[in-house]
Amino acid sequence: MLEINDIVVRYGRREVIHGLSLTVAEGEVVTLVGSNGAGKTTTLKSISGLLKPVSGSITFDGKRIDTMQPHDIIAHGVVQVPEGRLLFPDMSVAEHIELGAIRARTEGRSYSERVDWIHEMFPILKERREQKAGTLSGGQQQMLAIARGLMANPRCLMLDEPSLGLAPVMVDQLADAISSLHEAGISILLVEQRVDLALRLAHRGYVLETGKVVLEDKAETLLDDPRVKAAYLGA
Repeated sequence: MLEINDIVVRYGRREVIHGLSLTVAEGEVVTLVGSNGAGKTTTLKSISGLLKPVSGSITFDGKRIDTMQPHDIIAHGVVQVPEGRLLFPDMSVAEHIELGAIRARTEGRSYSERVDWIHEMFPILKERREQKAGTLSGGQQQMLAIARGLMANPRCLMLDEPSLGLAPVMVDQLADAISSLHEAGISILLVEQRVDLALRLAHRGYVLETGKVVLEDKAETLLDDPRVKAAYLGA
């Protein structure tokens, strides 16, 4: 479904991604693991079209998307929920949900079906639909960020550090939501600071170091790998 082939990405003259390749199959949950500065967010931004690789290719459903504009990539079915949520504090919950549908993929659930689905997954958003996003709790804001992404009708959803700053009970709810999205048939590419959580949710994982993939395996295998344990799990 999603295939990244040997991409090189630069910030100015500085090369930050060095020949990176990865795949996400249809209906699969894949996680990117690595320390701060490893290139995880840069990889997601490259898929989203916010950064353009200087070489290599990114394809989705067999079509090159690395030459597309970000809004066309969204309409094609690839949607990113950014790190830090990037909500508009003075806009209401309902306005964010409407905003997410502007460049939506035309196939799949209708607008009303997506709204009902989101309200079923995150009932608090229905209760707070007129409330400004800036007044929501951190967990509620993350729910809204995901809901906004889902309104674009994605086939592949990229989540960048969704548990950042959340209380443990909210992390559990987030994990349940990611599992529900997988069960609904959405492919997920997950970047998550809680490596143990990411590997328990994913089918496969890639470990990035300084812009390169240094390990790739089934998630359960990586979870037991002594190198991963030592570097990310404190074992």
